[in-house]
Amino acid sequence: TGVCCCCSALRPRYKRLVDNIFPEDPKDGLVKADMEKLTFYAVSAPEKLDRIGSYLAERLSRDVVRHRSGYVLIAMEALDQLLMACHSQSIKPFVESFLHMVAKLLESGEPKLQVLGTNSFVKFANIEEDTPSYHRRYDFFVSRFSAMCHSCHSDPDVRTEIRIAGIRGIQGVVRKTVNDELRATIWEPQHMDKIVPSLLFNMQKIEEVDSRIGPPSSPSAADKEENPAVLAENCLRELLGRATFGNMNNAVRPVFAHLDHHKLWDPNEFAVHCFKIIMYSIQDLYPSMLIQEILGHLDARKKDSPRVRAGIIQVLLEAVAIAAKGSIGPTVLEVFNTLLKHLRLSVEFEANDVHGGSMGSVSLNSASKDNDEKIVQNAIIQTIGFFGSNLPDYQRSEIMMFIMGKVPVFGTSTHTLDVSQLGDLGTRRIQIMLLRSLLMVTSGYKAKTIVTALPGSFLDPLLSPSLMEDYELRQLVLEVMHNLMDRHDNRAKLRGIRIIPDVADLKIKREKICRQDTSFMKKNGQQLYRHIYLGCKEEDNVQKNYELLYTSLALMTIELANEEVVIDLIRLAIALQDSAILNEDNLPMFHRCGIMALVAAYLFVSQMIAVPAFCQHVTKV
Repeated sequence: TGVCCCCSALRPRYKRLVDNIFPEDPKDGLVKADMEKLTFYAVSAPEKLDRIGSYLAERLSRDVVRHRSGYVLIAMEALDQLLMACHSQSIKPFVESFLHMVAKLLESGEPKLQVLGTNSFVKFANIEEDTPSYHRRYDFFVSRFSAMCHSCHSDPDVRTEIRIAGIRGIQGVVRKTVNDELRATIWEPQHMDKIVPSLLFNMQKIEEVDSRIGPPSSPSAADKEENPAVLAENCLRELLGRATFGNMNNAVRPVFAHLDHHKLWDPNEFAVHCFKIIMYSIQDLYPSMLIQEILGHLDARKKDSPRVRAGIIQVLLEAVAIAAKGSIGPTVLEVFNTLLKHLRLSVEFEANDVHGGSMGSVSLNSASKDNDEKIVQNAIIQTIGFFGSNLPDYQRSEIMMFIMGKVPVFGTSTHTLDVSQLGDLGTRRIQIMLLRSLLMVTSGYKAKTIVTALPGSFLDPLLSPSLMEDYELRQLVLEVMHNLMDRHDNRAKLRGIRIIPDVADLKIKREKICRQDTSFMKKNGQQLYRHIYLGCKEEDNVQKNYELLYTSLALMTIELANEEVVIDLIRLAIALQDSAILNEDNLPMFHRCGIMALVAAYLFVSQMIAVPAFCQHVTKV
């Protein structure tokens, strides 16, 4: 006994202090009185921290191997207390031993020890160190925590516990590194390729079980701790919120890879949910960069199935909708150019499917592909329209010119789209799609003068004879013109061809015609009258065509007509009446009745600025 006491007395003091904190029976827990002595010693002699940490690590490693979990818990509790007690500058020598011990716990196969190690690491991550550690790396912890996020433990409760620990560990690594001078390390692709998919995996897994629609309601603190999906989402938000211009792409690209690998673009609810989180989390200066990334991914997947492309475009629409509230960036033309390129590709795929298959096989496969391509086209048009409607007026007029320049208009040199591969059906389809896009962009556009809205370089191709060949094209051309002409929102009052005995009942809003509008009508009036006259006599007209032609006459009267223009418009109406009565073009009875109805309804509307004698004549007739 005397020999043992003698040997014990010769041991270094820090070892004796460390040994004293461990009770004979681990169930008794940490010896608090001796822990206070060890803490006081460590604070008084910070140069001994390194040795204290090494010795604790040695004991812990031995206990882990021997599966003495009770002593492992005591060692980690002691480490946590030492970390909290020592000043941030003093803990540097101690950290290596601490991280080594945490790594030992994470490597063990016991869930309880993995969770214990994670909890200690998270406490360490929340300590702000005064000076950076240039040599310290967290590669192992990124890999290990990411692996824990994908735990497949047979017990569901244990599996959830391990995954939550993994997410919290990743959150700790992020907090520890982004505030450090070594912040570039965590943003490297090899780390982001582990971190981001691990978070998405947990968000997605719970999404499958809890098929809620829309964003979740604000969770309670308990839910945040117990729900891996909520915790992963918060961690992703925190990660993206700290991303800077130089490392944003590294954080976003693994999202695309995850969605591709797990085929989450069709259906794309989860993809939309992810990008909403990203858009709301990143700094205000970076939405345009994310939109560029989505467009780039759309280009990369241009040969995928229509539904995948439609899913990506829908995500783009959501991103644009959020970005529109702030700054979309200077790449507006590039966005439209990419969307129009994919619109053309979709029409080309559709045309090839129609012409390429045999008559027997086209009926099933090609029909479904056609419908899918229409989904893509509608998604692109919706995105173009939403994007365009959120642009300032000066940019919107540029986009209108840009889209009009893409519309295939034969006999002019304005269009820049190669339609040689499309054939007549494909060309007509692309014309319809582009005019629908133009209609979306012009919606809500209020130009002060009509010259700004309809310059000659825009009006001439819009009224081109090649856009008169199909009733649907003519409808779209007229609707685009209505968007640009109707500056006082009178269209709704003019909907449908009907006799209105007292025009005052319509409560039409109008202002005095300005000099620029008068000049516009002197220059372009005859072209507009001719377009309406020929449009009335087209043999494939349907009821909607006549209603839109009537609205065109009424809007020109309200927005652009002085006394001279009204006389021209009434002459045009009388000429249309004569063509229906004389019928030199052998028009069907439906068309003749349509023209007569249009003329009658218009002559009543024209009374608002016509001479009293003429108004009496109209009422009498």
